[in-house]
Amino acid sequence: MRQDLARDREFLLPATTTFIVLSFFIAVLLEWMPWRGWMLALRPDFVGLVLLYWCTHKPHRVGIGIAWMLGIFVDVADASLFGQHALAYSVLAFGGLVLNRRVQMFNLREQSVHVFALLLTSYSVYAIVHWQVRGFVAWEYFLGVVTSALLWIPLTHLLQALRRPRRDPNEL
Repeated sequence: MRQDLARDREFLLPATTTFIVLSFFIAVLLEWMPWRGWMLALRPDFVGLVLLYWCTHKPHRVGIGIAWMLGIFVDVADASLFGQHALAYSVLAFGGLVLNRRVQMFNLREQSVHVFALLLTSYSVYAIVHWQVRGFVAWEYFLGVVTSALLWIPLTHLLQALRRPRRDPNEL
């Protein structure tokens, strides 16, 4: 009972705007790492994961508009087709906002299944735009969905641990 109560209060943890922006900044930096070969195919979508985390945990603070702006920024930074990430992240944010109560209802392992489905939808939008522009789909890109879904649990633990208020060491 006590564990369920603690889990239900996780969404009440405070998150400053600075912390949210910093988490997005770090996610973009992780996207910029020099990935090559199969590591590029297995690269998780760090920005998408952080975006989905904030859309499910703080839906009143992070929404589709922020997802669109973040996607435009990633498009420029990644030198990809302008608007491709923006569209995919907007679809991802919409799914996160619509399903935020449902996702929070489950434990983290079960949330990973929902995250997998949402990321698969987002990757599919990205792949459809890529197919329309370039005429082919790089199917190995979809391996990133699996690694992203596997990273949902550690990412959630990390962000929730950083959001918890610190205890004063002098307090009894």
